Amino acid sequence: MHARIPHLLAGLLAATPTGANSADLNTELETMIEEQIIARGVTHRPTLAALRAVPRHRFVPDDVRKEAYADHPLPIGHGQTISQPFIVAFMTEAADIKPGLKVLEIGTGSGYQAAILAAMGAKVFTIEIIPALAERAAATLKELGYDQVQVRAGDGYAGWPAEAPFDAIIVTAAPDTIPPALLEQLAEGGRLVIPVGPRGGSQELLLVTKTKGKIQQRNLLPVRFVPFTREKAAPEKP
Repeated sequence: MHARIPHLLAGLLAATPTGANSADLNTELETMIEEQIIARGVTHRPTLAALRAVPRHRFVPDDVRKEAYADHPLPIGHGQTISQPFIVAFMTEAADIKPGLKVLEIGTGSGYQAAILAAMGAKVFTIEIIPALAERAAATLKELGYDQVQVRAGDGYAGWPAEAPFDAIIVTAAPDTIPPALLEQLAEGGRLVIPVGPRGGSQELLLVTKTKGKIQQRNLLPVRFVPFTREKAAPEKP
């Protein structure tokens, strides 16, 4: 049984940016979907339905809420960003999320991508390396009723072994290479969507699949994500 998914208008009325009302936000959201998402080729109906169901402005800081439905990333603090709506939609469509799937997200950030996955009926496990962001995302997700999302603060490079395997894995920060643990934790028939590339260099969004134990990957599009960060190892004792 899936957790309660909040209705769009309930989310809109719960926290409306200064100078806006629920009708304005509903119009902005529909414009976002039509002009930023569908017009650029994302047509997966469950993805579009989730985008309509999740109040994006609830996942960004107050000072940028008026830009919540604009076609660009937004700062969420601690040097991190919420991805532009098109990238969230594109990655979600590529992951082919279905109700009941077990999904791992690396890089919780604001919690918006996790909410989209939950709105599609997935059971979500999400890891955020910055404790303050993990705490804030968990609070927002709980407040909005996404009870099937588990948030953990920590280094996502090793994945979440205790809950593996995962039907889909979405990574929202770019490592230089694909973390081996994520390939190991991908279920048979699973799909991993991950940006890969050096800090400040060229990055590619990859779709990685596992079939009969064999890994295949395909380039989807060039992207620019924040770097994949790791926990610093404790200094060796003298």
